[in-house]
Amino acid sequence: MRISFVGAGNVAWHLAQALENAGHHIVEIYSRDARNARRLVNKLYDTHIAPDLDFAESAAELLILAVADDALTDVVSRLVLPENCTVVHTSGTKSLAEFRQLIDIYSDIPAKTGVLYPLQTFSKDVELSLVDVPFCIESSDAVTEKMLIQLAQGISNVVYLMTSEERRLMHIGAVFACNFSNHLLAISKRILDAEHLEFDLLKPLIRETLRKALQSPDPALVQTGPARRGDHQTIETHLDYLERYPAWQGIYEVLSESIQRMR
Repeated sequence: MRISFVGAGNVAWHLAQALENAGHHIVEIYSRDARNARRLVNKLYDTHIAPDLDFAESAAELLILAVADDALTDVVSRLVLPENCTVVHTSGTKSLAEFRQLIDIYSDIPAKTGVLYPLQTFSKDVELSLVDVPFCIESSDAVTEKMLIQLAQGISNVVYLMTSEERRLMHIGAVFACNFSNHLLAISKRILDAEHLEFDLLKPLIRETLRKALQSPDPALVQTGPARRGDHQTIETHLDYLERYPAWQGIYEVLSESIQRMR
């Protein structure tokens, strides 16, 4: 297929290269930051930088909007679609109905719509194979659904049809499992750095924690620590230390209470 991207962030960075490696032609990349577009174009074979959001003369059959949720309305409001183009977004939260409504309101060109949501965390400078990354597909018409399934299956072995509500719930779970857990690791490092202690000493513990959680049918079954044991004296000692970090103290209290309620 001939595919163009709006957005040159982490998702577009990996998805565009994977699709090109699967035999598709990435026609154009648009980004509000031309440097990001140039960096991605340099990773691709015969791709051009789109100067703006006017794709009226584009040869693209598929336009992938890989932008932040908060930017989607603004992007669609300024987007000019080519004839006979399918347009999809990569959001975990934005519903297909909301997206369809935006296209209907702002586009003079009729277009088929869908969702191509890769359930993974992406960073530009971290190599990642998409073979085992789940792709969540949604479309309101059978032709687009079939096309997106085939497209996703060309780069991944894990492809699911998922409603907007199911995708939203998966995204909530992903935020807890990925974003929040990574943030807690970052807090841990800041605390140890402040006391000139080595964060690397925690890495075997982190690896074992994740291994047990992934192998267990329920991570709650392998929960350990003072909150799980009901060790209130230790918890109070930790909270006393964290008085110098009120925001982190609050996180510690909330999580400890949540762990105790799940016992």
